[in-house]
Amino acid sequence: MAWGLPSTASLVRFCQKLKQLKTLEESTRETALQRHLTTWDLTLLGVGAMMGFGLYVLTGIVAKEMAGPAVVVSFSVAAVASLLAALCYAEFGARVPGRGSAYLFTYVSMGELLAFLVGWIMLLWCLIGGAATARACSSYLDSTFSHRIRSFTESHVGIWQVPFLAQYPDFLAAGITLLASAFISCGARVTSWLSHTLPAINLVVILFIVILGCVLARPHNWSTEEGGFAPFGFSGIMAGAATCFNAFLGFDVIATYNEEAQNPKRAVPMAIAISLGLVAGAYILISTVLTLVVPWHSLEPFWALADAFYQRGYSWAGFIVMAGAICAMTTVLLGYLFALRIMACAMATDGLFFQVFADMHTQMQVTMVGILVFGVIMALLALLLDFEALVQFVSISALLTYTFVATSIIVLRFQKPPPSSSMGPVSPVGTEQASASEPGQLRPALRPYLGFLGGCWPGATVAWALGVLVASAITLDCVLVFGDSALHLPLWGYTLLLLLSSVMFLLSLLVLGAHQQQRRQDTFQVPLVPLTPALSILLNIFLMLQLSSLTWLRFSIWLLIGLCHPCRTRGVFWLRHPAQQGEPAGAAGADCPTRQPGGDGAGPAAPQPDTCPEARTRRAAHQSMRTPGSLPSLPHHLRRLERPAAPAVWGSSGLQACPCWGVLRTTRP
Repeated sequence: MAWGLPSTASLVRFCQKLKQLKTLEESTRETALQRHLTTWDLTLLGVGAMMGFGLYVLTGIVAKEMAGPAVVVSFSVAAVASLLAALCYAEFGARVPGRGSAYLFTYVSMGELLAFLVGWIMLLWCLIGGAATARACSSYLDSTFSHRIRSFTESHVGIWQVPFLAQYPDFLAAGITLLASAFISCGARVTSWLSHTLPAINLVVILFIVILGCVLARPHNWSTEEGGFAPFGFSGIMAGAATCFNAFLGFDVIATYNEEAQNPKRAVPMAIAISLGLVAGAYILISTVLTLVVPWHSLEPFWALADAFYQRGYSWAGFIVMAGAICAMTTVLLGYLFALRIMACAMATDGLFFQVFADMHTQMQVTMVGILVFGVIMALLALLLDFEALVQFVSISALLTYTFVATSIIVLRFQKPPPSSSMGPVSPVGTEQASASEPGQLRPALRPYLGFLGGCWPGATVAWALGVLVASAITLDCVLVFGDSALHLPLWGYTLLLLLSSVMFLLSLLVLGAHQQQRRQDTFQVPLVPLTPALSILLNIFLMLQLSSLTWLRFSIWLLIGLCHPCRTRGVFWLRHPAQQGEPAGAAGADCPTRQPGGDGAGPAAPQPDTCPEARTRRAAHQSMRTPGSLPSLPHHLRRLERPAAPAVWGSSGLQACPCWGVLRTTRP
């Protein structure tokens, strides 16, 4: 049939699908993966993912161009922002099964549309991060050969003077990316060997740098004669912190492996905390040693650690540092390629990306199409784009993703938990007591004083308070960053806006704190909610505003591409045509060549028997993670309407169709 405009009923169903949630029941779906990773294994994974080009490249760039010796303070501020985000990741990683990281976390708390945006941002994050890592690795390799590779390329290709593009095409970086993609395509055995060997070499080199650096340290390099401790002032320290934030990217890989952890409720939070603490200490020590060995203004930004030893006459030490840098950045590059593959596969399984990215190679057990496509795109980015522009792209993508995760924590805490799967009789008295103290409701002790809040529609107060919290955080950060420079506010206007935004931020926190939260004793929970995620939101937005306007423009274009793509007649979301017939996205047609016949969404199609076991398995697994029914607004996200339990019969997939509600329920055998 011809492709025409969708009907009104189809558009309504489409909009409802965008607000669907995934359920948060950990005990209803067991993973097929072997749980063999201990807390120490997860910690090593996190350390290996974080200690890469941030250690060997960003340290020199921030010290030379942004903060001077105060790069130590920049790393400390970035570590605090990363810690707040890491706490949110730790709770989600312990509670939410499955892979997908921030994409999955947003899906279970804020709905499908925001989950797609987060997944789209994370795809950009991994692509740009991998390209930046490849260029950093290329710079260190080039310095090993006295920059002969760069000189050869500039003499035969020329120097480009185009904004946002590199001065010359980096063919070595593109080759490194393609080589790493080839290693990933070889399967888990080769990748596992590299991910254990290369980080071990990196840790030995870091210990060597700290010991030798302490021996060669000169306190005179921090004196006023060399420019002082903070030559660029407070603004330079904060701009450096926004860039240093990239150095801590990678702890989310621990949450990615939660399905393979022996005890994820305990191992994931502990591994995130330990790895982040070790990495923060290493960054502070390395930046201190670097600016004490040689004056900050004499550093070579892109290979500062090796150059510092070369300047002091220890060329052999510089060669060891280069070897450690190449090993570390190769590890990070492999991690980015692995994360791209997992993210695209998770989105494709849910029907939010092209299904070809979910196809698994039968022998290698990897998504070969995803590795090929993303490897080529990453190689092109590494070949053409400027390194500093790549780093700023990574910063804004990561900070916005962490902001979504922190917001999701607040939504999750005040969201009514799913009903228990037990089918025993329910006491009316117990039901009244449970409804009086359910999450999202006003605390009983405060009802005599805040009764006007309790009269609102259930969940509406929390939803409005969360919206005011985010809006006031944006306003407060804009006043702090642009109040004196871009906005040119008078003193009274600056003070008034600062007070109003601060008061609204604090009031929204108090309103949220006055409501009941989910309390669980069997897993890790972020302390001091909503204060901790609110501070994470505030600090992340502040660091994002430190980035350049061109970075915001390019990032906005990327978001528009993602938003406009599914809005086309047959874009990403319209690839999930079976969803208009009541099926989950990506369930039908993913593995079988046949589709269910039906109209353009005007009515449901006649059910057809499944012709492929894989499709039935995928459909059952997907339905077990979906929230029954569509949720029309954010207050519905904060309260789950209870429905009467129906008798269940355990089938082969562990799912039982409930005829009175038209949804699938998950029960215990």
